Amino acid sequence: MIRSSLVLVFAAALALLLAPAAGATPGDVLGSVSTPATAPTGLTWDGHQLWLADQLTDQLYAIDPASGEVRRILPAPGFVPRGLAWDGKLLWCIDGEENRILALDVDSGITVHSLEAPTAGPEGLAWDGRYLWLSDPLEDVICQISTEDGTTIKRFTAPMTTPTGLTFWQGYLWSADRREDRIYLMDPAHDGEVVLSLDAPGPYARGLASDGKTLWCADYQNDRIDRLVLEDDQPFRISDKHRLHLLLTHEFRNYGPGQLLTLDVYIAQPRDLPNQKLLGALVLDPPPKDVLKDRWQQPVAHYAFTDLALAQRRQVKMTADVELAAVRHYVYPHRVGALKDIPKDVRQAYLVDEDKYRITDPIIVNAVKEAVGDETNPYWMMRRIHRYIRDRLHYELSGGWNVAPRVLERGSGSCSEYTFLFIAMCRAAGIPARYVGSVVVRGDEASTDDVFHRWSQVYLPGYGWVHVDPQGGDRERPGEVADSIGVLSNRVLITTEGGGASEYLGWNYNYEQTWTSRGPVKVHAEAVGEWSPLPAEQP
Repeated sequence: MIRSSLVLVFAAALALLLAPAAGATPGDVLGSVSTPATAPTGLTWDGHQLWLADQLTDQLYAIDPASGEVRRILPAPGFVPRGLAWDGKLLWCIDGEENRILALDVDSGITVHSLEAPTAGPEGLAWDGRYLWLSDPLEDVICQISTEDGTTIKRFTAPMTTPTGLTFWQGYLWSADRREDRIYLMDPAHDGEVVLSLDAPGPYARGLASDGKTLWCADYQNDRIDRLVLEDDQPFRISDKHRLHLLLTHEFRNYGPGQLLTLDVYIAQPRDLPNQKLLGALVLDPPPKDVLKDRWQQPVAHYAFTDLALAQRRQVKMTADVELAAVRHYVYPHRVGALKDIPKDVRQAYLVDEDKYRITDPIIVNAVKEAVGDETNPYWMMRRIHRYIRDRLHYELSGGWNVAPRVLERGSGSCSEYTFLFIAMCRAAGIPARYVGSVVVRGDEASTDDVFHRWSQVYLPGYGWVHVDPQGGDRERPGEVADSIGVLSNRVLITTEGGGASEYLGWNYNYEQTWTSRGPVKVHAEAVGEWSPLPAEQP
């Protein structure tokens, strides 16, 4: 009876240890234990405890996850032990010297199976319930292999260039990357597409293991095993805040020879969002005639000028002190709802056609069929559209904003044209989409922006509006592509949110102007954002 009670107490304590903390964000460190030796490599979970390989002692250690106590030590089956994986019965270990993958019976300590590794420098190892997976930083690949003879079943490019630890979790693979100091989540069922990434908890993430609820990471430099949150109620992280001053100047001139009768200028007004905070009231010089809201509820300052003299410079200035932050959303595809779960008001506003989209055009309709196929998960529908556009467009800033079908036919576009095409295809597929526009910090914090940037947002049931930058995702590495989805840097101030043409801003963002004239006129209009750093906030 006493022994049974102790077992129940231990089980309850272990369950509490493995449960994420309330309010935690994916990637948060829940706790750490020291490694028993100084050269940790592979890590795996056998359902009760962690197994850790150490390439200096050539030993395998069974470790109590609560205390870090070493419960058992076994000689490694190879001379340079690296990745570890537990298949429910056997402990698999990569031998880096002989370039083999060995299966160990932990009860007897006998090596019972040996496979030749299919790559030149295998590092990480994982078990998916049927097959082994390995990562190789020399060949820059992730492979699925048979335990019968080592035959490669699947092979795809690693998220970044130096994959180390590997583990399997709920149908996904987690892969650590040594150079990027990040841990990437890949979906093997979707050609290894990277879904999201976490900051590695140390400077040299080497081994990875999952107990089903949390992620364990062995750090080679810190000689530490950290336990990380995987899923929780906080689906995004805010970091890297900095404080800046923005002066946005709109200038307009008429060089004639005709007369300019009226000039209306509209300046989009930024607001507080997860990535940005206004540190005080916006300052508008001169004061506007009024502040309006368009059909997308975007506030704009409105100026009305009359009888402008020939070549007279008219300037409108908006100044703002802001705190900008990086935002990273953690969207897990298996937690995304169905299209039917999208609120009715969102569907009504953001599934309609607009002139730049033309979602019923045969070019768009056929493109969506080709891109989406039979996929029904809104996340993966969006990712297929994202990939389809990346494969067919290249960035070109040539002036003018063409309609989505023509952009796809042409095969190139600006950030706005990438956005129009992406929104058109998402809406045609039944995924609500809209755009945001911004002023960008270019280079140093003291910098100038006169190009600006626009990208998209999609509505994913269960998560809401998520940033997607189709043009920003035009990259080679899977990890870089993933950083265009659900990720914002701390170098953008969003001024404009819209679903299509605005009665004040038109298809523009940040600003717009309209005028009436008598006779021929030659007009000049421009806007420039000037950034400068604010003093650090005093404690």
